[in-house]
Amino acid sequence: MAEAHDVVDLIRTKRDRGVLATDEIDWLIDAYTRGYVEDAQMAALAMAILLNGMERREIHDLTQAMIASGERMDFSSLPMPTVDKHSTGGVGDKITLPLMPLVAAFGVAVPQLSGRGLGHTGGTLDKLESIPGWRAALSNDEMLAQLADVGGVICAAGSGLAPADKRLYALRDITGTVEAIPLIASSIMSKKIAEGTGALVLDVKFGSGAFMQQESRARELAETMVALGKDAGVDTRALLTSMDVPLGLAIGNANEVRESVEVLAGGGPADVVELTVALAREMLAAVGQPDADVEAALADGRAMDRWRRFVVAQGGDPDAALPVANETHTVVAESDGVLARQEALPFGVAAWRLGAGRARATDEVVHAAGIDLHVKPGDAVRAGQPLWTLSADDASRFDRALASLEGAWEVAPVGTPVDVQPIVRDRIV
Repeated sequence: MAEAHDVVDLIRTKRDRGVLATDEIDWLIDAYTRGYVEDAQMAALAMAILLNGMERREIHDLTQAMIASGERMDFSSLPMPTVDKHSTGGVGDKITLPLMPLVAAFGVAVPQLSGRGLGHTGGTLDKLESIPGWRAALSNDEMLAQLADVGGVICAAGSGLAPADKRLYALRDITGTVEAIPLIASSIMSKKIAEGTGALVLDVKFGSGAFMQQESRARELAETMVALGKDAGVDTRALLTSMDVPLGLAIGNANEVRESVEVLAGGGPADVVELTVALAREMLAAVGQPDADVEAALADGRAMDRWRRFVVAQGGDPDAALPVANETHTVVAESDGVLARQEALPFGVAAWRLGAGRARATDEVVHAAGIDLHVKPGDAVRAGQPLWTLSADDASRFDRALASLEGAWEVAPVGTPVDVQPIVRDRIV
């Protein structure tokens, strides 16, 4: 059977700043999924999109075509509304862990289809696999049953959701086209819409440790994704949040689980609590509970109860000891002063070099590896005081991790004013 279009014509159209028709985009994604359009051709098209952009209608069509390439999940059988959260990722971003049980405590189903980390940001599933026995792979039937019973699930996304995106995502990674906003937005939203959630809250980060470093670019991405969600009938809203400084005091896997449990116990670092609460409010407002007292659910143990039920439901032991590293190295302050600067990305790279992340998809993460921060910008420090502790299973990893921290932080003289910015910068609805 003759093909409806010629991919070279489509590449030329985008190369020359033209606009692709709906039927051209539908054919393109179908032909790429079938293997008719080759990776080299899709790579050329991705680069043209990176350089010349896409109109909103084109991005909508691209998203819909990627959804149509695979299966769609259906949560309509559940007796409660569904709401999901997606973060564009950052250093120390463990918010999914305390957030899911917190929102589920209000009688809402939270289906969190998550991934594994590649590079300096650890994946949510890698963090949870620090818990002895916990498993990430659930069938659709197991997921539905757990949502009905526990109210929340965090598991690996099945290969059936938006398979075209899986191919295109891998291609973007090796062709320098990851940053193309139309491709990021359609990638994230095709999976979230296919997942079948009724409402979606996006945590779009900007700054040193974020995927999008410029606030203006993060805003454009957030606005694009909110529009895509609304076009598809999903109540979608976004928070624009800062990722210049690591989130919380733990960077790694097991130590981020420990910090998440501290938040669920009513404690934890103020910034992690602040962002967890802000996102929970947005998620609950999206499903008709704008006045939910989320702080009370953290304080009275309801969120912790949901966490324990969730861990047990997926085969884990919530009381088991988390992995501990064989080796540690603590960096101390050389003088009295105030921590004036602490750049997120180098700390993420350092944790990755300690073994907390992957260089390749096939790499194993070291669950106990990472960094525990003892101070954050604005904190006073004394000479000899610990600033942060590095953990690894092999002491030979410390030198390269410390090298990545050179110039990434600064202790200023006592009394130096430090401008500590709020985490949540804007709300896009």
